[in-house]
Amino acid sequence: MTELRTRDGTWTFDGEVLRILPALDRKVHRVRKALGEITVPLAAISTLTFEAGRKRGRLRLWLRSGADPFTQAVGGRLPDDADPYRLTVDPDASVLAELLVEEVHRSRAVEQIPAGPTDRYLMPGPTVPLSASVGDGTVSFDGEQVHLEWAATADGAKRSAGPRLFHIWELTGVEWERSTFTTYGYLRFITGGAPQGRPPEKDPSCLAWPFGDGGTTPLVAAAVTARLPHPHAPADAGTRSKAGGEAAGRDVDALLRRLRELGELHRSGVLTDEEFAFAKQAVLRRF
Repeated sequence: MTELRTRDGTWTFDGEVLRILPALDRKVHRVRKALGEITVPLAAISTLTFEAGRKRGRLRLWLRSGADPFTQAVGGRLPDDADPYRLTVDPDASVLAELLVEEVHRSRAVEQIPAGPTDRYLMPGPTVPLSASVGDGTVSFDGEQVHLEWAATADGAKRSAGPRLFHIWELTGVEWERSTFTTYGYLRFITGGAPQGRPPEKDPSCLAWPFGDGGTTPLVAAAVTARLPHPHAPADAGTRSKAGGEAAGRDVDALLRRLRELGELHRSGVLTDEEFAFAKQAVLRRF
């Protein structure tokens, strides 16, 4: 077992999994603290690199595409200090960091781990329920439903739309972006029939913030992503004939389309809660 302990956290590798534990120091980013300990199976790792520096080095873990819902949702868009797969290493720990890299590479070679994408998530998303208050409102997710509630400072278009409720089966995607000097950061929930192209500060399907890093909204994005269809999942499991698979695919498409239509009618007030629940159960029974 190889253990690398720094002021930012501890990385431990036992030949099968890499455990990443953030330090409790107040300077550690709140996203990393909120994620807590992360267990990365060897099969999820693409590579591990170490870059030595004059004052400090940097250890960086690269995961296979599709292995981790957190990376799928926000990878490459987080500030460096919020990225749980980066670790700052002091000079006196450089030798140990290089040893850790060697151990991971050797284990991947022995187990013949491919570097290509996975067709399912090999790591779980963040634990639910989750909530985050930032910018113009609050988002919460319990594993089945996403709630958006607006602050008094939210744009009139959002306050007119009122609180939003999205069932996980209604969603086709989620987008997260950090703010810049000229653009809003946002967490957007996408449904099949939702209009696109509205600026985040005016989009009722979108929590937006003009500055800052979005608090713990990356965890919400990842938790929702973990429950959506995997981006690399095979179109057909191979256990049905082509005709049967196409027919099943059409049935699923029709089911999702009808459920989304009912969801729109419910949100617009055409259907009451009771009517919506009854209609949804009727549709599910038919399929």
